This record gives sequence, structure tokens and C-alpha cells, in this order.
Amino acid sequence: MSQPQAVAELLTSALGRRTFLGAALTLAAGGSLAGTPVQDHPVAAATTGPPVLQPGTGPAEGRYIQAGPQTVQWGELPNRLTPPIAEVPSGSVVTIDTISHEGLLEDQGRNPLAYFGSHGVPPQQVLRDAVAVAAHKQHTGPGPHVITGPLCVTGAMPGDVLKIEVLRLRRRVQYGVISSRHGRGALPGELPEEFTKDPACRKYLIADGNVSVFTPVRRVGREDRGVLPGPGGASFPLDPFLGIMGVAIDTTAMVNSIPPTVAGGNMDIRDMGVGCTLYLPVQLPGAGFHTGDPHFAQGDGEVALTAHEASLRATLRLTVVKPGGPAPAVAFSYPFAETPEYWLPIGLSDPDGPVGGQYTSLDLAMKTAVRNALAFLHQELGLDGPVAYAYLSAAASFVVSQVVDITTGVHARIRKADFRRD
Repeated sequence: MSQPQAVAELLTSALGRRTFLGAALTLAAGGSLAGTPVQDHPVAAATTGPPVLQPGTGPAEGRYIQAGPQTVQWGELPNRLTPPIAEVPSGSVVTIDTISHEGLLEDQGRNPLAYFGSHGVPPQQVLRDAVAVAAHKQHTGPGPHVITGPLCVTGAMPGDVLKIEVLRLRRRVQYGVISSRHGRGALPGELPEEFTKDPACRKYLIADGNVSVFTPVRRVGREDRGVLPGPGGASFPLDPFLGIMGVAIDTTAMVNSIPPTVAGGNMDIRDMGVGCTLYLPVQLPGAGFHTGDPHFAQGDGEVALTAHEASLRATLRLTVVKPGGPAPAVAFSYPFAETPEYWLPIGLSDPDGPVGGQYTSLDLAMKTAVRNALAFLHQELGLDGPVAYAYLSAAASFVVSQVVDITTGVHARIRKADFRRD
């Protein structure tokens, strides 16, 4: 183990919250305490040709969790009644296969072999677990997402925090899909309705007048990029992340996979890639960690409805933090994240999930993000209230996470480099 890795392990296991945050400031220039590298342990030989991570092939670290009809939920998130698919000790490294819902949905034919084949993808490059889920898993929830989990994390109890470190994200395929659907997105009632009237857009239409844009990954210069079809030569850099990371909600009601909640879920925060640490308040014994909605890329806001949706293999470290331990105080009641460069206080327009309906309001999300940012700066860094408010106004960025998930989201980016350790 290198010296920075050893220091990170020591700090996260041995120091209290304030000391932990001070140490994080010291290390910020060289990397955060999140994302300590781990070694590859191949599961089986990968296929030749373009890299496709079929289930059970390719590298994985720690406990390996496959996705399939027996280990996923479709359209809903775990609740109090959902049995765990596996149990792991606190501090475990787990590698989890995730499946994008795009190419599996009913308006795309619920046949990924046929859908992706129509875009020139050979059968051996279509994920076998995606085919199995489409064929054999009932789509029970109102959301579109395929969710792997839940995992029981030993020792997690309500009042604790589950700390999720994103160590590695591997592309399972070399293509993805970007979709917009009626009544969804930033312009419901306007788009994609207007597209259906334009003959030039017909090639992008799927069932029910919805739109899906197949977007392969291609090498452009020295980097892999998502390459969009049609005139203009548009492409974009890849920056993978998991749209959904959450803990189970303490309810017996069905939990729609679309709106994010106090338990995390579909927050769609593009900053939560490799090197990010997410802190979630545990709602039930064992936490019930789950993940899905993998992305290759997304713009802030995710305005069309989806972004570059595509399957990932995620390697994460799951750690239980008890009250007073190395996690921000706000994280014991609300989601909070950090990257090597930023702290990310989060605000949601309606964090209560299935309770009392959903509120779609950027005003509410913004106000909550500001309140959580103020609490973080005061409680963890010791800033006086007026100074914390002044700092946020002068130096922090408040970003629209997404406007398409019923419950809207805003998160702050607070630069770690702006704060010195005394």
C-alpha cells in the first residue's frame, strides 16, 4: 500500500469527524480520502474484440454481485419488506453489475437484442443479463430503472450513516441511449411532441411518439467520446457515474424509482463519479444499499429526461459510520457527498418519497441546498453564520442536478481549496 493510501485508511478508520475534515483539507490537493485504489482480481477471461463485460467475465474487486432476474428490481426501490440479495461486512469492497433500462423498455420493444441489433450491435455485444431481465423479470414499479440490490451491510442501524466510496466504474458496453418521452423532461407538452411533426426526426422515434437517440462510444483523437448521429458532428466526453445510489426506505408502500429522497436514490448528480464519497442516513437495519441508472455522461439538469444511459460495473466500498464518527453531521439526516475537489451539500424539493405526494420546485430544492451548505460550513468548518452565508454568495456554485425526476435537485459545489487548516 502506498503512503497516501495508508494515510487515508488510517484517517477514515481512526479519526473523529472534525479531525477527519481537517485532514481532508490537507489531502485535498493530492486526492480525497474517497476512492482509495484497489487491485484487480479477474473473475474470468474477458471476451476478445471491443470490451464487453458480460456477467461473470472481466475484472472485479471484493465481493462480486451480478445483475439478473433474481438480484434486481424493475421500476421500484427497496423498502422495509424487500429481502437482501447478499450481506457484506462494514468496510467491504463490492463490485456490482448494473444494467441500463434503455433498450429494455416497452416503448423500445422490451427486446434488447432486437433494439440494439437495429442499430448495428452484434448479439455478442448485447449484455446477457439485460436480455434475461427483459425476458424474465416483471416490470413492477412505475419507474423505468433496473436496480441491483439491496445489500445488507452488517451493523448498519437507523441513526447511522452509510458511507459509499466510488472506487472504480467500468463501461460494460461501448454504446448508450439518450431518450425523451411524452410528459417528461424540462419541456413537457412541447418536446418530444414537436419532434413528431418533423419528417427529419422520424428516424429517432420509437413507440408512442417517444424519442431515443442511439449513441455509440468512439475514439476521437486521444479520448473515447459519445458520438451523436446526424449533421453537425456532435460528440461529448465520457464521465461515468451512477444515477442511483440509495438505502432502503422504512415503508411498506411501493417506492417509485424516479424521485430521489432523503435515502438517496435517483439523485442524478453528475459529480458522483470515481473518487466521490456519498453519505446517506440509514433508515432500516442493514441499510439496504442498492444502485442502478448507470450513466456514461450527463449534463447538469439532464433536460431531455435521460442522459447517456449505459451499463456500468461499479466497484464501491460500503462503510457504516456511527453517530459522532467521520461523516458530516448533516449526513445523519440528509444525503451529502464530496469529491477530491468539492464538498457537495444537496437539496431536494421533496425528500419524503411516497409520503404526501411529490413537489417539483427548484425554489424548494435551492433553499434546502443553501440551508444544508450553511449547516455544513458552520458545524464542520466553524464559520460564523454571516460569514458562511457570505462565502456561499461569493464563492460557491449552486448547480441544478436534474429537473426531470419529479422531485427536483440542486447541489452546491464548495471548493475544499478555499479553506485552510489552522
